[in-house]
Amino acid sequence: MDFTFTPEQEALRETVRRFAETELAPLVREADDNEVFPKHLFRRFGELGLIGVRYPAEDGGAGFDKVSDCILREEMSRVCQAFSSSWSGHSHLGIWPIWKAGTEAQKQRFFIPGLAGEKIAGFALSEPDGGSDIRAMRTRAEKVDGGWRLKGSKLYITNAPIADFLTLAARTKPEMTPDAVSLFLVELPNPGITIHRLKKEGIRGSDTGLLYIEDAFVPDDCLLGARTGTYPLLIESLVENRVGVAANALGMAQGALEAALDYAKTRLVRGKPIGQFQAIAHKLADMAAEIEAARWLVYYGAWRVDQGTLDAATAAKVKLVASECAVRVSEAAIRIHGGAGLMRDYPVGRIHRDSLVYVIGEGTSEIQRNLIARGLGL
Repeated sequence: MDFTFTPEQEALRETVRRFAETELAPLVREADDNEVFPKHLFRRFGELGLIGVRYPAEDGGAGFDKVSDCILREEMSRVCQAFSSSWSGHSHLGIWPIWKAGTEAQKQRFFIPGLAGEKIAGFALSEPDGGSDIRAMRTRAEKVDGGWRLKGSKLYITNAPIADFLTLAARTKPEMTPDAVSLFLVELPNPGITIHRLKKEGIRGSDTGLLYIEDAFVPDDCLLGARTGTYPLLIESLVENRVGVAANALGMAQGALEAALDYAKTRLVRGKPIGQFQAIAHKLADMAAEIEAARWLVYYGAWRVDQGTLDAATAAKVKLVASECAVRVSEAAIRIHGGAGLMRDYPVGRIHRDSLVYVIGEGTSEIQRNLIARGLGL
């Protein structure tokens, strides 16, 4: 078993880390306080090739693999998970289905400008009543002359308030069957869609929206792949993305550890750094060990994606372990900071708020345990 990263992957890590520390870090506090994503970053993501890391070179991407995608996610989330969340909602969930199943015209119209960061995408799946339970989806698409009429609602949609288009899931048949759910490419603004920006406690620097869809018209050429019944593509995208968001969680945990370690080396009590007290030193040691265990599970999951052998239970294990690790480590970092950990001048409170999003979003920890148990034959 080879646990080393390639020189190209290490170079990618260095590039993303430098970008995150020099260009993203100065924007984090303002974005978090104002709860607004700096939209110009999407063009920077595109200029640096960060949106296309996972896509083949022949399709305009950088030609890297899932392991590399997770390296990017880890490094970006280490500095700011909110920015990484907006990037992920666009680069994977928003445009990945178009690359995977879109017509050539749809790729030219949506995917190519999406890769360049010229158009911002969102992925509209979750709903107020059913969350991400696709079979409980109530948003419906009715066939009409020249296109479709959409009615329903979507909740917690990343990038929706700033998006140029949404990859939106709707029911095209009344039956509760996989082939009854289809994807539409919905350009914004649309007179039939009202978007409300949501105020959040976590990932505040990433715009999130609630959508009211009232008889919104979508032309025929915006039905993804010019066919109905793209439920399997949804599942494939969500399963793989659990490994991706696990890398996000890993980055948050690493950022919290580094902040706590730095504080423990510089905060003096009775004339010596608090890191020299065994209680603090042991806490930091536990944090470092848990992160290392999560790191190799994350990259094992990414390797499984690249081998084409990832299954739902393995993806659930990766996401469960990494997301819960981020919550525990970031809480421990706050405790090490003491009162300072509750002050906005330190990053650990923000990291903890952000980490809580991922024991809920992308499938709760309880859902991950259900999937793992199902994999055990229970």
